[in-house]
Amino acid sequence: MQAMVLEFPAPIGSNPLHLVELPPLLPGPGELMIEISYCGVCHTDLHIVEGELPLARLPLVPGHQVVGRVKELGPRTKRFQVGDRVGLAWFHWACGNCRFCAKGLENLCEQAQFTGYHRDGGYAQMTVAPADFAYRLPENFPDLEAAPLLCAGIIGYRALRLSEIKPGGRLGLYGFGASAHIAIQVARYWNCEVFVFTRSPGHQELARKLGAAWVGQAQDLPPAPLDSAIIFAPAGSLVPEALRVLDKGGVLALAGIYMSQIPSLDYEKHLYYEKTVRSVTASTRRDGEELLRLAAEIPIHTETQVFDLAEANKALQLIKAGKINGAAVLAINP
Repeated sequence: MQAMVLEFPAPIGSNPLHLVELPPLLPGPGELMIEISYCGVCHTDLHIVEGELPLARLPLVPGHQVVGRVKELGPRTKRFQVGDRVGLAWFHWACGNCRFCAKGLENLCEQAQFTGYHRDGGYAQMTVAPADFAYRLPENFPDLEAAPLLCAGIIGYRALRLSEIKPGGRLGLYGFGASAHIAIQVARYWNCEVFVFTRSPGHQELARKLGAAWVGQAQDLPPAPLDSAIIFAPAGSLVPEALRVLDKGGVLALAGIYMSQIPSLDYEKHLYYEKTVRSVTASTRRDGEELLRLAAEIPIHTETQVFDLAEANKALQLIKAGKINGAAVLAINP
């Protein structure tokens, strides 16, 4: 099978992913072999490829927003049938036994594994994954539109939950890439007033199209204090900017898996009045199931820009440059 493989991390401008032929896959007990139709391209993939995240293994096939059909079942796999349409997300596996799994926080599992990081992911014609961590996809979403829901959507939804935004509240979104363009649709469905902070004229235009009440840049003052805010961009410099305009008792959620250095904070200016700052770490299967139900109910529309498998480097280069409106998706077996 063909796959885009990372042999050594390097700046994305050097085209570190290479198209290679890999041996056929075999699903193990409880696993599915999936023929991939589309795979979303995520900012986390960029952090992996450029080595900003410590790599668990090399060589590696990145990609964790996988849509495809079950090609083969491993032994004792009962949850799906051959031909079923399924999705895979970042969260690949948890032990189910540690103190975090016991509390329903499987995303914090001490032995957690992640798709396209610990195990080969979706920048390939085929992949293998545990059936218990695969999702059934809503029928009203074509494969192409479903792919961004599996990370951008799920992480955006968990970030909304952890931001504690209430229906009708004022929400700030910092950065307006793949996750934010889905999160705003959920927030508007909850009748929230959404203020978007982004430098890109294209992203500003998309935010207005999707119902933002106000659009500006991080240094601007929004029309009213924010009840909650989410930072999607991996820029630590945005943290004091968001806290500056957060209302008393407000919550700031940091949705990235990686963030540059956060500047020093002034206690009275940024943190006083019971403001909360919290990070978002991966997601649980419950998050994914809830988001997919909600996506079908709203329904969410995902903006996509399509690339061939061999163009994965190009897609990541455009993500780094902030030139993707919505989500980038690789077409593999469309």
